[in-house]
Amino acid sequence: MSDPAPEPGSDPPPPARSLTERAYRELEEEIALLRLPPGAAVSEAVLSRRFGLGRTPIREALQRLAREGLVEILPRRGIRVTLIDAAAQLRLLEARRALERLLAHAAAERADAEQSHRFAEIAAGMERAAAADDDTGFMRLDRAFNLLLLAAARNEFAARAMTLMNGLARRFWYRHFREAADLALAARLHAEVARAVAEGAADKAAAAADALIAYMEGVAHRAAARCAGKSPETTPD
Repeated sequence: MSDPAPEPGSDPPPPARSLTERAYRELEEEIALLRLPPGAAVSEAVLSRRFGLGRTPIREALQRLAREGLVEILPRRGIRVTLIDAAAQLRLLEARRALERLLAHAAAERADAEQSHRFAEIAAGMERAAAADDDTGFMRLDRAFNLLLLAAARNEFAARAMTLMNGLARRFWYRHFREAADLALAARLHAEVARAVAEGAADKAAAAADALIAYMEGVAHRAAARCAGKSPETTPD
């Protein structure tokens, strides 16, 4: 069913694309921060009420999240948040290593002045969030960093591939960072990439990206070791 038309004389509604983007952004954060836990059943109607949005943008956001592997749309059975799988995360990082390096190198070469300034701001913000133990603030800056890196690299093919990985990687890290990782270390490694890009130091940015992925692989290996012999997780501990 389509969303209701506005009342005559009322303000025009926001563009449909902006509503879909808002729905996607809010849903992605709910899933990445485990407020919608792995295995949770969701519905368009419930999410529409939860976020105060019509069902059309919710449906379009869920379709996008399904393409990114964060939800499953099961015909005649509904929608559920996908499970977390450490072995799958290691395979994801195999592909992400090359892309992260490429994007960091390209962004350092191609970022404009405004983007370079924003990278420096994000680096400082991540360090402040870590110092305050503000994991939600860090995760929001991480999303901003990811999007800025894709824009500044100006490579639509790499961007499409990386977009399919970012949400899964963010959720996995958030699930395990308290026990297998360190917010301060994650912030420092991200900040080193961001500052190198801001400086236009392409080789330095690529090396910092390698260090960041190595750290993420360490998190995934430790998580896989703890989960050996267990089924993929349905809920966080």
